[in-house]
Amino acid sequence: MTDATTTPIPATMPRYRESPRQRGRAALLTGFILIAVVGVVGGIVISSWAGDPGGAGLSILFALIPLPLLWLAYWWLDRYEPEPRRYKFAAFVWGGVVAVAIALALQFSIQATWDLSDESMASFVAPATEEPAKGLFLLLTFLRLRRVIDGFLDGLVYAGLLGIGFAFIENIGYYAASYLGSPDIKLAGAEGATTTFIVRGVFSPFAHPLFTSAFGIAIALALACRSRLAKTIVVSLGLATSIGLHGLWNGSLSFGDGTGFVLVYLALGVVLLAVAFLAIVVRMRQVRILEKSLTYVADRGWIHPAEIPYLSRFAYRKRARRYAKQHHGRVASRIVGRYQTLATEMAFLHHAVMSGRSKPRGIERTYALLDAMYALRPALRLPPALPLARP
Repeated sequence: MTDATTTPIPATMPRYRESPRQRGRAALLTGFILIAVVGVVGGIVISSWAGDPGGAGLSILFALIPLPLLWLAYWWLDRYEPEPRRYKFAAFVWGGVVAVAIALALQFSIQATWDLSDESMASFVAPATEEPAKGLFLLLTFLRLRRVIDGFLDGLVYAGLLGIGFAFIENIGYYAASYLGSPDIKLAGAEGATTTFIVRGVFSPFAHPLFTSAFGIAIALALACRSRLAKTIVVSLGLATSIGLHGLWNGSLSFGDGTGFVLVYLALGVVLLAVAFLAIVVRMRQVRILEKSLTYVADRGWIHPAEIPYLSRFAYRKRARRYAKQHHGRVASRIVGRYQTLATEMAFLHHAVMSGRSKPRGIERTYALLDAMYALRPALRLPPALPLARP
């Protein structure tokens, strides 16, 4: 614990530089910001298919409504070992812009070459082009820097954000088309767009995230495989499963009658619940891993044992930040928050290294995180030790 009477709190938040720092980080972030701008313009253009400003605005509004719920779900899963925000932003942008562009280019080319029916395009071509287009981000991220995706939840979170981004742009197009109407669709205008929103935004908002989750989980499982052949097989099966789930869903809408759609909907609902249950179990296991690792680190003298509750349990973490803010100001609260973040990343990384898992520059990064924590210690203001904590 720190002595709050001898070391003053800095006037501004100390700067933090990740070490070892990833090359090309600024260029990648700038690139994805530009792509995001293109995506905003593209979304507006797609919404204009509705034919008038009211329809365009309604299309964008309906596409936005499910986003808070979807983001909240994946933010909750990602709380204990949060992924870098720049990568989560990049995943959403890739899904909504890059993946959509790749899939549309392939679909237009295939349609022009073979002149397939709309049902065949939706049931077979769309899944076979959209899922690889989304999954390419996961594969490139894995190949570029393995430490970003290093577990089940990481793959699930990134896959979910890719699916959310893709569905967001796709839904704008669907809502605009429903608003405009067609000879085959009886409903049009606000009523048509609302009906489509109920189907896509209310009853199936997790469809695209669920499809891509199979590939995201496969990427995470490939980390545990030692041979290149095993990795290739696992990743290939994951992609095939994503395509299969997507094709099953689209096929039930294109070829199946109402009963077939209901059965597929219920089956995919069971799959979604199973994935959610497994994700919650893994998240609960993260709590035990964090506490176990922090205890081991404290035994080695790297942190004080009394800090562990304030670094591991969310209720105590929040209490620590609130205490620092009330007694020492906003900067002190932010310092506690950064210290908690660094300690969490260090603890999970330390556990992985001690468990024998392959982590790029794992030992070096562990010590770098500890150094960053030590740099904050003079200004760290934690609450008094809890009664159960032992020095």
